[in-house]
Amino acid sequence: MMTPFRRKKSNKEFPVKVCTYDSELEFHLEHRATGGYLFDLICRTIGLRETWYFGLRYVDKKGYKSWLKMDKKVLDQHINLTAEGCVFMFMAKFFPENVADELVQEVTQHMFFLQIKEAILSMEVYCPPEASVLLASYAVQAKYGDYDEAVCKPGMLISENLLPQRVIDQYQMTPQMWEERIETWYADHRGMSRDEAEMEYLKIAQDLDMFGVNYFLITNKKNTAVYVGVTALGLNIYSKENKLTPMTTFPWNEIRNISFDGKKFFVKTNEEKGNVATTFYSEKARNNKELLDLCVGNHELYMKRRKPDTMEIQQMKAQAKEERQRRHIERNKLAREKQLREEAEQERANMEKRLMQLQEEMAAANEALRRSEEAAELLAEKNRLAEEEALLLSHKALEVEQEISRMRMTARKTEEEKIYLERKTQEAELLTAQMIEESRKRVMETEKLKNELIHARVAEKEAKEKLLNFLSRTSTESIFITPSSSPETPVLESNTYDLLADGDMDQLSLEIEKERVEYLTKSKQVQNQLKELRSEIEQLKIGEKQSPLDKISAQQTRLGENKYSTLKKLKSGSTKARVAFFEELEPEESIA
Repeated sequence: MMTPFRRKKSNKEFPVKVCTYDSELEFHLEHRATGGYLFDLICRTIGLRETWYFGLRYVDKKGYKSWLKMDKKVLDQHINLTAEGCVFMFMAKFFPENVADELVQEVTQHMFFLQIKEAILSMEVYCPPEASVLLASYAVQAKYGDYDEAVCKPGMLISENLLPQRVIDQYQMTPQMWEERIETWYADHRGMSRDEAEMEYLKIAQDLDMFGVNYFLITNKKNTAVYVGVTALGLNIYSKENKLTPMTTFPWNEIRNISFDGKKFFVKTNEEKGNVATTFYSEKARNNKELLDLCVGNHELYMKRRKPDTMEIQQMKAQAKEERQRRHIERNKLAREKQLREEAEQERANMEKRLMQLQEEMAAANEALRRSEEAAELLAEKNRLAEEEALLLSHKALEVEQEISRMRMTARKTEEEKIYLERKTQEAELLTAQMIEESRKRVMETEKLKNELIHARVAEKEAKEKLLNFLSRTSTESIFITPSSSPETPVLESNTYDLLADGDMDQLSLEIEKERVEYLTKSKQVQNQLKELRSEIEQLKIGEKQSPLDKISAQQTRLGENKYSTLKKLKSGSTKARVAFFEELEPEESIA
């Protein structure tokens, strides 16, 4: 029995490397694989459904950039096949009129964002400086998320390629200054997700004059070099020096037909005069092919946008809307969870901080407890010592009270003795005054006696003179009358009178001496009493200041020079000396 014929599987494959703006893909294709097959394989791999915007760009064997045709085999399109395989660039071929309304999928938005950002940074698309800073802030938000001072440290954005070199060279600003301006805008985008930031980036970029324009260098009928720009809205004619402002615009709704013949390129428009064709000339026919291909694709998309959305697009939009809502809910949930997590982390940090504080407080409390225990022990020891001291102090206080009582009694007795001594002193002073008065009287009597003695002596002298005169006369008469009488008789009488006079004086002196002895005896007794009183008073006046008179009196007492010592000296003298002393003594001196 014959086995059925089976087609032999081809093992001839070639490697393919596809580069996107954020990744690289590698495939192995069969030799008969078409461009559409490779394109579908890439779209399925990256999950792209809005495929009509994109294409595969490659460099052919002659070094020209071309778009891969979908209906032809890959190897039949002059691909530069090397040992490493074919290299293609997956990128947007056509651009939307309004990115917010037409770009549905997030992956589509992301692919456009990366491509437009690269075009702006490489200066293929002109961007003003202020718009460049704003676009850079959205790019940073899309890459790093919300602004965080702890993460976004100074110098982090300098290493990023965020601004076109033309803008940096246009101003005399340091990288730090550019970074500060970008951070200022970046901080305002807080809470914006990556897809929202990329969409905002595209909304600003689509207003740029060179957004979505493919330029081709051609010449007009006047052989002037101009640029033809293919856009989503039509064809624009630019001068060679200005790619921003078109000189002529051909909207798609005014173009009737576009064709080329070799190097000639024709654009027919609808006008009142009929179909008018504008002819341009290209250097190479292949440029006209690519130009026509872009015109056809953009025109198809232009017409497609003006028709109701297909079921596929409606489903994609519905799914994208649901996906956005779901992501919005998830984002809110994540934001809420993030907030709760931050609050929990903050609470945890606070709890840890509180725990550390409590631990420190506990350690401090333990240390304080230890110190308090040591202090308590010291206080107990001090208390014991204090009790002992208190006991000693109580005994001392009792002794002091007893001593105070004894001193009070002694003071009371001393006070009584002081009063007694004062009374004795007063009596002694009174007695002294009396004795002084008596002494004064004695002195006065002595003075009187002295005066009487003087008068007596004067009378005696006068009597003697009279007696002598009388005796002289009598003796004369006696001589004459009785010559036999002895001449010694008057002399005897005179001597007798003198003896009598001397006897009276001795008797008087003896009486005076007797009175003086009695006076000195009494004075000596008074002096002894005064000494005893003075000693007692000195004992009572210990610690008190002495008056000058007391010092003088004490000094005289030590020297023994007072009136009593003088009287004692007089006592030891002769009677005549004492009499002479009393004769010379004045009343004031004897009183003193």
